[in-house]
Amino acid sequence: MKKIIASGAILLFLSIFCFPATAQIVKPDTTSNWKKRLIFNVNFNQAAFSSNWKAGGINSVGLNGAFNYKAYYAKDKITWDNEIDFLYGFVNNSGQGFRKTLDRMFFDTKVGYKLSDKWDLFTSLNFLSQFTEGYRYNDDDSEDLISDILAPAFITSAWGLQYKPVPYFKVRIAPFAPRVTILRDNNGRFDAVDPARPYGVVLGESTRFEWLAFQATADFDKDIAKNLNLKWRYMLFANYETLEAKTIDHRLDLMLTAQVNKFISVGLGGILLYDFDQDDGVQLSQSFNFGFRYSFQNYEEKK
Repeated sequence: MKKIIASGAILLFLSIFCFPATAQIVKPDTTSNWKKRLIFNVNFNQAAFSSNWKAGGINSVGLNGAFNYKAYYAKDKITWDNEIDFLYGFVNNSGQGFRKTLDRMFFDTKVGYKLSDKWDLFTSLNFLSQFTEGYRYNDDDSEDLISDILAPAFITSAWGLQYKPVPYFKVRIAPFAPRVTILRDNNGRFDAVDPARPYGVVLGESTRFEWLAFQATADFDKDIAKNLNLKWRYMLFANYETLEAKTIDHRLDLMLTAQVNKFISVGLGGILLYDFDQDDGVQLSQSFNFGFRYSFQNYEEKK
């Protein structure tokens, strides 16, 4: 516990004092064909109680961080979008030990050819997984392994049209979007998910290929008011070979972030996920963050 508290305190100290004094930096570069934006968040929370604290409570420490980087290139009719999005968080409650609260690893790259001011032909490749082991915690304090790094991981190649009417919103429609699901060490350790086909991958195999598939995505990222940013991403994936309503995957990621001052931000976010290969119900995740935020971009936002 003491080591985790010390590590979290050091990370928070370095995040605040080793970055420039202004945590929001905009330096327009009109000579470059690249638009770049970086956002970094660190949030730390801790609680401790003496042994005779009568109101009750449990000693705990928590830390979560987010890293998002976007780079957009445009010249003549060629465009190239890139995004890296990392989330990770944990809480350590006395008597319960380490439990993660956030975990996301996402990469996306897209090359486009402009047909008009709003429409592009595109091809894209994206990757989605998590960093560490994930567990389901039972009422008897036992735990079941349900995920790990590259278990599962999803790689999708999409080919289609993109509609981008404004800089902060875009829709991609890909009639051809093959996907591979990776499940490392699929040797029965994910029985808690499904003993025969965890995440749709046959037991004993490490991959599942879905060659004939459709994908649609929508992205929104805008300062909707002064110091208030709304970001959401919706993704739909449908396998033509098993096409019916219950087998269509849906995922919605949403984050609302308010910049309190040049160092402090408050964020409220959540994830809605429906994937029949994981669970026949809707999965929900919600998070609230209060901590340090740093951002940099080389362009001015269009109002």
